[in-house]
Amino acid sequence: MAWVRRVRTASGATAVQIAEYVQGRRRIVAHVGSAHTDAELGVLLEQARLLLADERQAELDLGVEQTPGRSSLLAAPVAEQPLFGAGSRPGAPVRVPAARVVATPSRLLFDTLAGVYDELGFGVVGDEVFRDLVIARVVEPTSVLDTGRVLADLGRVPASEKTMRRTLARCVGRGYRDQVATACFAHALAAGGLSLVLYDVTTLYFESDTEDALRKVGYSKERRIDPQIVVGLLVDRAGFPLEIGCYEGNKAETATIIPIIEQFAARHSVADMVVVADAGMLSVSNLAELDAAHLRFIVGSRVTKAPIDLASHFRWHGDALTDGQVIDTLTPKTARVSENDPHRKAEPVWDKATHPGSWRAVWAYSAKRAARDGKTLTAQENRAKAVIAGEKTARTPRFVTITNGTKTLDERSLARARRLVGLKGYVTNIPATLMPADEVIASYHDLWQVEQSFRMSKTDRRARPMVVRTRDAIEAHLTIVVAALAVSREVQQRTGLTIRNAVRQLRPLRAATIAVNGAEQTLPPEIPEAQRALLDAITAGPLRH
Repeated sequence: MAWVRRVRTASGATAVQIAEYVQGRRRIVAHVGSAHTDAELGVLLEQARLLLADERQAELDLGVEQTPGRSSLLAAPVAEQPLFGAGSRPGAPVRVPAARVVATPSRLLFDTLAGVYDELGFGVVGDEVFRDLVIARVVEPTSVLDTGRVLADLGRVPASEKTMRRTLARCVGRGYRDQVATACFAHALAAGGLSLVLYDVTTLYFESDTEDALRKVGYSKERRIDPQIVVGLLVDRAGFPLEIGCYEGNKAETATIIPIIEQFAARHSVADMVVVADAGMLSVSNLAELDAAHLRFIVGSRVTKAPIDLASHFRWHGDALTDGQVIDTLTPKTARVSENDPHRKAEPVWDKATHPGSWRAVWAYSAKRAARDGKTLTAQENRAKAVIAGEKTARTPRFVTITNGTKTLDERSLARARRLVGLKGYVTNIPATLMPADEVIASYHDLWQVEQSFRMSKTDRRARPMVVRTRDAIEAHLTIVVAALAVSREVQQRTGLTIRNAVRQLRPLRAATIAVNGAEQTLPPEIPEAQRALLDAITAGPLRH
């Protein structure tokens, strides 16, 4: 007859063994392990029961009944105390309830992201519910109502929905946006300086038919007719968020850059930086205001300005350009001013004092861009011809003119457009003595970082469609989105992986909480080598840009 025995060891632990009597003498069949806590003892007793019940254990197949045994845990067992309580006898069945897995949380992922959150300085907010909302949005963006499920999966006891909504109200009332922005600025400054910032705008729509003072129908690149808001985002050259602004849905993009730059500069007392934006921000008043504020800028130029800016070059060198060719010249601030004399062969070197009516313009030619532009123009030409021939019915496409009801191909405009394929222009108020042309171009091309941040906020962080409706709720939502974007960007910076990839690898690493004999024990997950390297990269701390 075999049975389970517990023995107090010299170290104070409790050893769990399987023993049997052979010819009147006790023999130890197996040593299951030693327990230091009641929970560990419960687990070992369950393992011993399974060994006794396992048909594959031939040496233990001694006819022991299969019913699980149960034994009360002893708070302070002593060596002289009967092993199974008063009246027990060797061979009596030890009844222990079956072990149960009561939880498998992905706590490792939560703790890892919470560490990044704290390292970014967001702990200054001092609101655990706000932190949980941010981390939940990083892992699985969803509604406030469903956020509790995500947090429970991450091993957190979620706050109630009402508490979460009260946190959104505190987010505005207590200035969480200001604290997050200050922490982002300090992090970006320590990581590599803020001599250059990138700005772009996007729209976030609402699935609603009702407009109000903020949510309005406006210009949409997706041609949506839903109410929307315009969001401006300022990031550093690595795409780390610095400032976010919210504007009416029908506000022009060009009218957003000055307020957000002024807000950022005033908040952090910044006076010396370069602002980079795309051609949509190019307006006479915007550039004049940036220059008046002693801020340097680099913005994209529309290709339609090339014939004026490059008139001198075309006159003396023709329009045949070589791959990688750069032309550093002038662009007039308004159509009424022309300071670039086509009768002079040499391109003028821009100087603010010498050329008060112009900005510096850098034009670059790319053969790859020319091939792409040429393919686009050919498609537009074919579409125009199809409309003229009546083969397609559509709104008047590019290169189609209508005279007295007759549609014709605008060959002159088409020829002018083909002459300019491959060209990309950049307008700046930075003289060549401070920044050469190739650096102007390289700085502008960093704009893909802000575009990527917008894609992350709208897809990975699911900032849209927006389901909140009051201005305070919208501002609170954007604060959580920008904090989640900062955590996501930092994880990406440290690992070289997208946040979606990092979460996908770490979320399956789950702990297991096992309940045995009235006690619970949580076992950590096994971490494969690849995921261990990922965790090491995230927890190693911030990298310098």
